[in-house]
Amino acid sequence: MDVETLRELARRLALEAGALVREQSPERVVVAATKSSEVDPVTAMDRASEELLRARIAAERPDDAILGEEGDDVPGTSGLTWVLDPIDGTVNYLYGVASFAVSVAVVAGPPDPARWTALAGCVHSVVDGRTWTAASGGGAERDGRPVRAGSPASLATSLVGTGFGYSPARRAGQARVLTQVLPRVRDIRRLGAAAIDLCLVGEGALDLYYERGLNPWDLAAGALVATEAGAVVTGLRGAPAGTAMTVAGPAPVQGDLVRLLEDAGADTVEETFTD
Repeated sequence: MDVETLRELARRLALEAGALVREQSPERVVVAATKSSEVDPVTAMDRASEELLRARIAAERPDDAILGEEGDDVPGTSGLTWVLDPIDGTVNYLYGVASFAVSVAVVAGPPDPARWTALAGCVHSVVDGRTWTAASGGGAERDGRPVRAGSPASLATSLVGTGFGYSPARRAGQARVLTQVLPRVRDIRRLGAAAIDLCLVGEGALDLYYERGLNPWDLAAGALVATEAGAVVTGLRGAPAGTAMTVAGPAPVQGDLVRLLEDAGADTVEETFTD
């Protein structure tokens, strides 16, 4: 399959899962389980959305592997892996805050952001229907129209998105980093859905974005949208984007933010925190 065909399949999958979340959610969403901490929830709809995505992929692409947030990894023989986040922004979904999405990406190579090649992806904002797609070498789009990252004049004039982890130590460290970043930028936004944040960088609605602790499913589709829209997506100290740190935005201000975060020790700060 060519990347445009994969892009269209990712879009179809994300839209169908998004419709499930939008149309079949209960009036009052409750926590079904927790993961990394008691404030890191899973809902029944997280599981239902991922089950739908897995079933559709198994039917249409039975030789592909699957890496999803809520289920066991499925091996494949094709060399392609579907990376699924059935609801990115579960806490927003739980509270009825209108910033959560279905994220679907397909990658070649090992299911590791440091080593894979992202081929295509889609991020579908469930509440308002905005849908971003990207294909490797084929550009990024929102609702079928090309998007492009912004060109802020400087770090000082950049609107920056970020997110926070779930452990008290990580949050305390991230708060310390924030005190060093906030005085150097236009302002900070915390929207609560990494996939959407990365897409907003891709269309220039955010100038920059950074966060520590992203999982592969958090960034697979959104990072491809941002990259295909002209943004740079890296980690710190020459590392790729991923668990240690993800920093996205147009050059050269993305590099300025990387250096600021390195000086602040953003990839290690919670290791020195004690209660």
